[in-house]
Amino acid sequence: MEKTLNELMQICNQICLTISRLNIGGVLTLSTPLRVLMRKELLEYAIYLADADQELTMEEQELIRDTLGIRPKPVEINDIRNALAISGTSYETSRPKALKYFILADAGKKIGNDPYQYQNAQILVDTYRLFGEHLLAVTAIAGEEANRRFTGYMQMLENFLKEYGVFYTSVQKCITPKPFLAASKPVDVEKPVDVDSLLEELNELVGLSRVKQEISNLVNLIRVQKMREKRGFKTADISKHMVFYGNPGTGKTTVARLLGKIYQGLGVLRCGQLVEVDRGGLVCGYVGQTATKTQEVIDKAMDGVLFIDEAYTLNVGKGENDFGQEAVDTILKAMEDKRDRLVVIVAGYEAPMEEFLSSNPGLKSRFNKYIQFDDYTPGELMEILGSMSQAKDYRLAPEALLAAKDYFARCLREQGDHFGNAREVRNFLERAITNHASRVVNIGNPTEAELTTICYQDVEGIQPNEIS
Repeated sequence: MEKTLNELMQICNQICLTISRLNIGGVLTLSTPLRVLMRKELLEYAIYLADADQELTMEEQELIRDTLGIRPKPVEINDIRNALAISGTSYETSRPKALKYFILADAGKKIGNDPYQYQNAQILVDTYRLFGEHLLAVTAIAGEEANRRFTGYMQMLENFLKEYGVFYTSVQKCITPKPFLAASKPVDVEKPVDVDSLLEELNELVGLSRVKQEISNLVNLIRVQKMREKRGFKTADISKHMVFYGNPGTGKTTVARLLGKIYQGLGVLRCGQLVEVDRGGLVCGYVGQTATKTQEVIDKAMDGVLFIDEAYTLNVGKGENDFGQEAVDTILKAMEDKRDRLVVIVAGYEAPMEEFLSSNPGLKSRFNKYIQFDDYTPGELMEILGSMSQAKDYRLAPEALLAAKDYFARCLREQGDHFGNAREVRNFLERAITNHASRVVNIGNPTEAELTTICYQDVEGIQPNEIS
C-alpha cells in the first residue's frame, strides 16, 4: 500500500501518541512531547539538506510547512544552522532521538496488536527518505553536496535499524511510501510487482535459453540473500551492474526492461524503470556539456536501470575534441556513489565491448556479470514472425511461410554478425504488409481472408539488402 509524504506523517504522529500512551522507554520523562521532538528533528534534517546551497528558498519553506505544519522563523532557522555548523560532520552520524523510541517499540514488541507489524521505525525512516526526496527535487538544492548529504544520512538511519534487527526491504514492508518524482516526464511507478509472473513472461520469450538461466540464477541468489538478511545472517555484496553481449535484435532491451521490474519486485530498486540511451544521448561537443547531459540521464534513471546501447562508441575517439570519456567518468561515479539506487547495463557486440571494458580498469571492475545473447535460429525467427503477425491480425499463407524461412536462413549465412535478428523479422513483416496493401487495394470488395492473409507474391521480391 503506497503512502504519500503527508500520509506517512499522519501515521508517524499516531505512532508517537501510541508510544507516549504506553510510556515505552520512559518517553514521558522527556522535556518535549515525542511528536514535537520528531517534528523538530525532521526540521533540522530539512535545513541540513537545504543548507547545502546556503539558502532556504520560499519553495523549500512551503514544503516544510506543508509537511511539518510549521513555518520556521528566521531566528529559528539561524539557530538550527548555527547548531549544525558547530556539530559539523557529526550530524551525519547523529541518530534522531525520536527514532530510538520507535525502535524500542518494535524490537521489544511493546505495542499489542500493532497495526504496522512492528515496522514503526521503518515507517519513520521512510518518512525521512521521502521528505528528503521532495527537498532534493527543489531546484535550489539539487546539487552534488545535497545528494551526498541525503545519501549519507539515509545510510546511517538504515544501519541504525539493522543494528536492532528492525530493517525491512520494500518487499517486506507493510506500508510502501509513494516515491516523489520530479522529472519532467514522471516515471510510471507500478503497483506491487509479482516477480514470478515476470519470470514467466521472460520464459515465454522465444529462444534466449542461456539468458533465462542467468536471470533465474540471479533472482534465486537475491532471494536467498534477502532471507539471510531477514534472519540476521551476513549477506554477500551482489553487484547488479551487467554487460549484455550480442548482435542487434537479440532481445537485450526487452530483457533489460523486464530485469528492472524484477529488481523492483525483489526490493532491489524502488521504481525499476528503464532509461535507454546511446552515445548521442550522452555526449556533447564542448567541454563540460557532456558531464551535465550525462548527469541528467542518470537522474532520470535513478532507482531504475540505465541501459547504454553500443556503449563501446563512447570510446571510439581519443582526440581532444571527443568527450566520450567524460560521459564514462560521470557514469562511473554514479555507479559507485548511487550503487544502491542505480543499475547500469551496457550492451553491444562482443569484441568491441571487450575492448571498451578493457580500456578502463575502473570501468571493468564495476561489472562482474556478463550475459551472452545468442543469435536466433531460423526456427526461432519463424516463431517471432508468427507472433508479430498475429499481433497485427495477419497470417502468412504456407507458401509465404516457406519463403520467409528461406529468407532468414539466407540472411544468417550472408550477413553474419550484421544480421538484425528480431529487427530483421520486423522489417521483413512491415515490407510484406506494404506489398500486401498494394495488392489488396486493387480488389474491389476484399474478403476478411484477403485482408488478413499475406501471400507468396507479397514476400517473394524482398531481398536482404533492402532491409538491412
